[in-house]
Amino acid sequence: MTALRDLLMDRIARTGPITLADFMTECLMHPEHGYYSTRDPFGENGDFTTAPEISQMFGELLGLALAQCWLDQGAPSNTTLAELGPGRGTLMADMLRATKSVPGFHDAISVHLVETSPTLKAKQRQNVPNAQWHDSVDTLPDGPLFLVANEFFDALPIRQFVRDGIAWRERMVGIEDDTLTFGLSDPAPLTFLEDRLDDTQDGDLIEHAPAFSPIIHAIGRRISQHGGAALIVDYGDWQSLGDTLQALERHERADPLARPGAADLTAHVDFAAIAAQCSPAKHTKLTQQGVFLERLGITDRANKLASQLDSAALTSHIQAHRRLTHPTEMGDLFKVIGIYPATGHAPPGLEP
Repeated sequence: MTALRDLLMDRIARTGPITLADFMTECLMHPEHGYYSTRDPFGENGDFTTAPEISQMFGELLGLALAQCWLDQGAPSNTTLAELGPGRGTLMADMLRATKSVPGFHDAISVHLVETSPTLKAKQRQNVPNAQWHDSVDTLPDGPLFLVANEFFDALPIRQFVRDGIAWRERMVGIEDDTLTFGLSDPAPLTFLEDRLDDTQDGDLIEHAPAFSPIIHAIGRRISQHGGAALIVDYGDWQSLGDTLQALERHERADPLARPGAADLTAHVDFAAIAAQCSPAKHTKLTQQGVFLERLGITDRANKLASQLDSAALTSHIQAHRRLTHPTEMGDLFKVIGIYPATGHAPPGLEP
């Protein structure tokens, strides 16, 4: 039982079932009881661990990849280096440390973090003190934009739909026997899902994230108009099919409806939806995280760091490299897609 559960039960009792997107929004960002509004969820004492918290190598390589994009585009001045959903600021801090040696890069950039959680903003200020903060991508400065988003899009609220002939039933959150439960709306044709009638059949469930379109469109427009590049890293696949909603609490799977506000809620990212919205900028082929990091030279970097370690630190370092790259760990589950100008080159490690 949580305080947010009581609020949601009261709301549903008064106004009827709510969409899964509404439920996730309340669970994650309610100002008093939301998951991200009230806690630092990362690391061993939290609920999950992301790649930047596993090893510094992840942020170092992404930072150098974006710096190479900057060089390839003529080293423009007044450049924005941005991150969406920066967690504790670990990734950006590692990116900045690794790119100090790139001539002129730090003189050309200003650092911008897109974050809505007051708790996480406080952590970020400790690790990236000279950054500027934004609530959305819309207020990022005009000009060349070099951006990274790691495990950002998986946390955006989704809607779920089950196909019923040529119509769709939306999966809703309602109440049964004084318990939050899933149910389905009446069937209705939905214009924005017409293309999914070609690759689904009756009973198939698909997921749709309404926030993808405005965010990716804003990023693609800036990169197309002013130059830059974006690296998006997340777990998911090319197209949504099936129920991927999951809740994590203390590193263990949990019932998404059981303790609203106490567990992290995520869903696999539909990278096809991202690719469809980045025009007039271009997108790269979808690439496994392990392949991407190997192309950027993570094994060479790992060997150099290993030469300075011994005992438990060395063992931990080897495990971190495996976790980031091995196909049975994060290597295949997580994918990378890049966005870049139509007249430019694909970011390092990715194919056009």
